[in-house]
Amino acid sequence: MSDRLISKLLTEGRPLRSLEFYPPKDEDGVEALRRTAAALKRIEPDFVSVTYGAGGSTQQRTAQVSALLRDEFDFTVMPHLTAVDHTRAEIAAVAEDHYRRGIRNIMALRGDLPNGESAETAFKDDLRYGSDMVTLLKGLHPDLCLGVGGYPEKHPEAESMETDLANLKLKVDAGASFVTTQLFFDNDAYYRFVDRCRATGIDVPIVPGIMPALSLKQITRITAICGSNLPTRLVTRIESAGDQPEIIEAVGIDWALSQIRDLLAHGAPGYHLYILNRARSALTLAAGLAA
Repeated sequence: MSDRLISKLLTEGRPLRSLEFYPPKDEDGVEALRRTAAALKRIEPDFVSVTYGAGGSTQQRTAQVSALLRDEFDFTVMPHLTAVDHTRAEIAAVAEDHYRRGIRNIMALRGDLPNGESAETAFKDDLRYGSDMVTLLKGLHPDLCLGVGGYPEKHPEAESMETDLANLKLKVDAGASFVTTQLFFDNDAYYRFVDRCRATGIDVPIVPGIMPALSLKQITRITAICGSNLPTRLVTRIESAGDQPEIIEAVGIDWALSQIRDLLAHGAPGYHLYILNRARSALTLAAGLAA
């Protein structure tokens, strides 16, 4: 049986809730993820995504976790698939495996360069951009629903916001059905991004990506990598919690909760939670939104 298309879910006129998992490194991690998935089943996400390690380093785990979440928990699953260090034949083989399993939603990404590898060696068969991935996958199976990434505060490697938006439009024009954004902590960045996308002719749904800040070290490292701004007010609130992790987590969840409420009030098509395989923060957010 084939999965529901996320593009169809996005036409139902209600905000969608989705969660992102990453493949664990070993079988013990798989069991821990299984427990997390069982806990999160209670909040009934509309779909879940599964990340793909740099250069396909988690290819088998991504397939394993995608199958686990789909077959054991009946989640609609959107595995990530990246171009880095893969030939067209290799990408096609992974996509066909997903398709045979009934998976009809894929997050099509260029992917980040592995540490120390140059673009000259990382990209093969002219698969250099996310738009190339979308074109390849749509050519294999036109019925696939493809998500792509967007950067409200610009991709770190893009020369300018205009260049970044032009590249995003290429992905949409190639057949992407929706955009999921990189994480952000200032909703105004998302609203400006949506306005600029619309002005550029990008008319597909743009789903905001949200990550609760669970520690200052964690969130500082992540925002430095992805180019997102970390508001001074949030940093101050985290720092005021000192070395008490439960209070820091409460601060991060409160900030994310305020973000989500504001986004939904302003008509966002839903929200995508980067949960780092942790159930508690997602469950707490769901409880807060239900209140």
